[in-house]
Amino acid sequence: MEQEPFAARLVQAMEEAGLKQADLVRLAGEAGEKLGKSQVSQYVSGKVEPRPAALALLARLLGTSAEWLAGTQPGQEARASARPAAAPTPATRLASPTTGIQGHAAPTTGSIPMRQFKKSSKLDNVLYDVRGPVVDEAARMEAEGERILKLNIGNPAPFGFRTPDEVVKDMRQQLTECEGYSDSRGLFSARKAIMQYAQVKGLPNVNMEDIYTGNGVSELIQLSMHALLNDGDEILIPSPDYPLWTACATLAGGHPVHYLCDEQADWYPDLADMEAKVTDRTKALVIINPNNPTGAVYPREVLEQIVDLARRHQLMIFSDEIYDRLCMDGVEHVSIASLAPDVPCVTFSGLSKSHMIAGYRIGWMILSGNLRCMKDFILGVNMLSNMRLCSNVPAQSIVQTALGGYQSVETYVRPGGRVCEQRDFVYRALNEIDGITAVKPKAAFYIFPKIDVKKFNIHDDEQFALDLLHEKKILVTRGGGFNWEQPDHFRVVYLPRIEVLAECMDDLADFLSIYRQE
Repeated sequence: MEQEPFAARLVQAMEEAGLKQADLVRLAGEAGEKLGKSQVSQYVSGKVEPRPAALALLARLLGTSAEWLAGTQPGQEARASARPAAAPTPATRLASPTTGIQGHAAPTTGSIPMRQFKKSSKLDNVLYDVRGPVVDEAARMEAEGERILKLNIGNPAPFGFRTPDEVVKDMRQQLTECEGYSDSRGLFSARKAIMQYAQVKGLPNVNMEDIYTGNGVSELIQLSMHALLNDGDEILIPSPDYPLWTACATLAGGHPVHYLCDEQADWYPDLADMEAKVTDRTKALVIINPNNPTGAVYPREVLEQIVDLARRHQLMIFSDEIYDRLCMDGVEHVSIASLAPDVPCVTFSGLSKSHMIAGYRIGWMILSGNLRCMKDFILGVNMLSNMRLCSNVPAQSIVQTALGGYQSVETYVRPGGRVCEQRDFVYRALNEIDGITAVKPKAAFYIFPKIDVKKFNIHDDEQFALDLLHEKKILVTRGGGFNWEQPDHFRVVYLPRIEVLAECMDDLADFLSIYRQE
C-alpha cells in the first residue's frame, strides 16, 4: 500500500481535528511551546519535515501518534491503532515518495523502493519569506494567467529603473579581459575604488587586503557568518530585520537573538533591549542602516551608543549599508565603522540598489577597526573566500566606473526625483487608509506599515498576505517574514511609478474596507 508523505498526513490530521494552521500556533503557545507560523506553513506545503521534537509536538496537538504522522510503519496494527488510513487522493499519489511525476512509479532496485534524498535538517529553521509560500502562490497564479503586482522584493529593473549607460558601456568594453579568475578578494581596480570610497566615508585603517568583493552582499553575509559562528554562539540581529541575516546565522549554527527596533522612535534600535539581550555567548551584533524593511536611517548619536555597547561587551559589529547612497530629505548617512576605530567592524555595501544593477551581483565587505583581535576570523574569511575562487569578474570590472564621478542615483532621491516622489505618495496614501499607519522612510525603497489588528481581526499575517494576493493580485511580504513577532505589519516596495502605486493603494483601501479575518 502506498504510504502518504508527512504533509498529506498533517493536512488529514488537521482536517479531522478541525484545526487550521493558526490554531496549531495558538495551541502550541498555550502549551508553552514555540511553533512559528511560517514553520507550520512550510510543513503543510511539504517543503519542510519537522525535527523529532516538533513532530512530537504536532502529534500531541492533533491527538495522533508521531509514528503515524511521520509515516513510519513498524506494523499494520500500530498504524491502525494510531489513526485509520485514508484512501490516497490524487494529490497524495502525486506527492508520494514512492511515485514519480504524474503518479508514475519511481525507479526501484528490484522490489525495494528507491532511496529518498531529503534536504538537510540544518535547513529546518531557516526561513526566507521574501521568497516564501506567498510568493509560491503568486507564481502558481501567474502560471494560470493572472497578472500580479509584485511589491515584495526590491528589484528595480522591472519597474523601469535602468543601469547608467556608462556602466553598461564599460562592462561591454572589458568583457574580453574578464574571462579568467581574479584574486579571491577581487580585482585590484575594484578594491582600490572601494578603499577610496571607504576613506571618504571615514572608515579607519582600511587597506586593500581588508576588502572582499562578493556576488552581492548576500554571499558575503553567509560567508562571514560561517567564518565567525560556532554552534550555539549568539548574535544580536534587529527585529524587524532583513531575513537573510537570521537565516545565515542559523545555517552557520549560531543562535540569532532579535533586539527590537522602536516604531515610536522612527524605528531606531531599542538600546535598552539590545543591552538586555547580551549574554556571555553573544559574539557580535548586526545593524542594518539604512534599514530594510523600515527605511530608517540611524543618527550619529544612536550609532555612538551602539559602538559604546559593543565596546563594553567586546562584540564585533556587522553593518549592512547597501542603501547608504539612497538617503532622502537631506539625511546624512554615517557609517558606524567611522565611529569605532578600536572595535572590530565589518561593513557591507554594493551597487545592486544604488546603481539599479541587482542582477549584476556585485557587493563588498570591508574589515576595519581593531583588526588584531580579528586575526583568526580573517583566516576563516580567507579560507572561505578562496574556496569560492572569486566573485563575478565582469561585475567587478565596473566598480571603479560606478563609484567614481557623477552618481545618477542622486537624481532619484532628491526632491522631485522618482524614488522620493513615490515614497511621499505611498506614505500619504497608506496613512489615509482607515486602520493603517506608517512611519515615513528616510532611505531605500521600502515602507513598513502597521495594521490595526483589532479592527481587521488579524491573527495571521501570512493569511492576510494571501488574502490580499487572491483578492487584488497584489503581492506584499508579511511582517513575520522580517522576524517581527506580531501579525500587525507588512512591507510595501514603492518602486512602481505613481500611477501604478495609486491604483494599488485604491485596491488596498477597497480590500481593507470589508476585510475581516476569520
